[in-house]
Order: sequence, then C-alpha cells, then structure tokens
Amino acid sequence: MKTTSVKEENSVEPPKRFRQAWLKDWLKQTGFLLSIPVMILFFAGFVGPLLLVGIYSFMPSKEFGLDHLPTLENYADIFSSSYYLSFGWSLMLALVTTVLLILISWPVAYGLAKSFKRSMILTLILVLPLFVSENVRLFGWVLTLVNHGVLDGSLNAMFGVDLPSLLYNAPVILLGLLYTYLPFMLFPMVLGISMVPEPCREASFDMGANRWQVFKEIELPLAMPGILIGSLLTFVLVMGSISEAKILGGQSIIMISHDIETAFTYAQNWPLGSALATLLILLIGALVLTLLSKLDLDRLFGRKK
Repeated sequence: MKTTSVKEENSVEPPKRFRQAWLKDWLKQTGFLLSIPVMILFFAGFVGPLLLVGIYSFMPSKEFGLDHLPTLENYADIFSSSYYLSFGWSLMLALVTTVLLILISWPVAYGLAKSFKRSMILTLILVLPLFVSENVRLFGWVLTLVNHGVLDGSLNAMFGVDLPSLLYNAPVILLGLLYTYLPFMLFPMVLGISMVPEPCREASFDMGANRWQVFKEIELPLAMPGILIGSLLTFVLVMGSISEAKILGGQSIIMISHDIETAFTYAQNWPLGSALATLLILLIGALVLTLLSKLDLDRLFGRKK
C-alpha cells in the first residue's frame, strides 16, 4: 500500500504539485487568515443579498417563497410595459447631473487645491451639510421654493412680485440632485487636481504654453483619476436616488428606484422589484465597465508613462 501511495504521489505532474504547494502556503498566510471574518461579513452583507435579489427575480409574480420553478414572467412584464420611461429618466438625469457637476466642481476644486490650499473653513462649509439628513435638506428647499414660501414671500413683500410654482418639475429635481451630490464630485476632483505638480505647470508656461494649453495638456490629463472617480460615484448614486424626485418633483417624474420601492412595498410584488433591481444593476455595471474599458487606467493612475 505504501509503495502504491508513493507511486501515485510521484505520478502527479511537477507544475500541479507546485501549484498545490503554493496554494497551501498562500492559505496559511496570516493576512488571509485575518481577512476571513471580513470576507464572511462581505459575502453575508453584500454578495448574499444580491444573489437573493437575482434569484427572486426569476420567481413567479407576487410570490414570497423561493420554492417555485424559475420563470421569465417578470422580465417579460417589464419589457412589455412602460418601465423604460423610468430607466430613461434615471439615465438622463444621472448623465446630466454628472456632466454639470464636473463643470461646476472644477473651478471650486481648483480653488481649494491651488489657491486656498485646502482651507479648513471652506472644507467645513462644504462638508457640514453632509451631517444633516438628505431629506431634511430637501425639505428646506421645499420651504424655500414653494408658493408663499421663503423666496416667493420675500419677493412679494419687497417688490410685489408673485412667482409661479417652482416645484414639481424636472429642473427643480436636477437642482436637488446637483445640491445633494456636489461633495461626491468635488472632493475626488480636489484630490485629482492636487496630483498636478506645480513645477510641471510652471515649466509649461516658461516654454510658451498659454492658459488653455496648460489646462488641456497638463492639468486635465493629470487630474483625470479624480474626475473619473467623482464621475463614477455621482453617476451610480444618482441612478439609485429617489428622494429628490419624490420630495422636489412630487412624482412628476418617476425614476426607476421609485418603481423598485413601489414593487417591494405597495404592490407586494418582490419578484418584480427584484427583476427591476437586477436590470438596474446590470445597466449600471455595463455602462461603468464600458467606460472603464475605453480608458487607459494605467496611464491615468500614473502606472505607465
């Protein structure tokens, strides 16, 4: 028996034995052993719910158990109804918000990174609103913009001007999105602009480059990692936002997150809500991966000259 075992061990190919030994050594590493609780928490708190949502999306409509045969009924209902409008509004608002925040945040981030040297007072002014609930801040805008509110009442008292209703339309929803998600674009952009070496800018000016050329050829490419991170954060968060459209828009525009909430709560149709959530995750994942595949990340993050 011992002779046979030795023969079997010797019959294993050298590369395979090398891989097995490497895997055993890797599994015994202290870092891997210490990371096991975190990995268990990650799978239980993040991967597990996502898998559950994916499985539920194939269950029959308005069923609360997982003991049914898989069906594509929910996806057929989605593609045959008007849910594409919710997806379209969410996608358009996410793209417009991301582009506008890039344009708005650049001069502010440039001032924070270069002129004010990350002034603590300015940073606190920008960060403090994050310590207040998002819904409370949005209701502050409602009190400001509603008829006979702060803005309308002040203009009427001072100038006798009556404003039309400023709430419950697409522009005010966009205003709420810009206001809410500005920090998520601004601070990554500040870090990106901080990565632009000052000697590099000065050398460009010394060689005769004008302000536009320095911006286009030096500052924008070197600050691109911060812009890219801020854009991805903003886009993903806006795609999943719901409060701005409900509070400021009064449901004049239905975003896809509102449809998902309705399916899970009022309609009590978990499989339909799971199917909508799965499609939203796939849509965001496809757009983000497509964007990342078009960019040279090694060059953007300075790993390749």
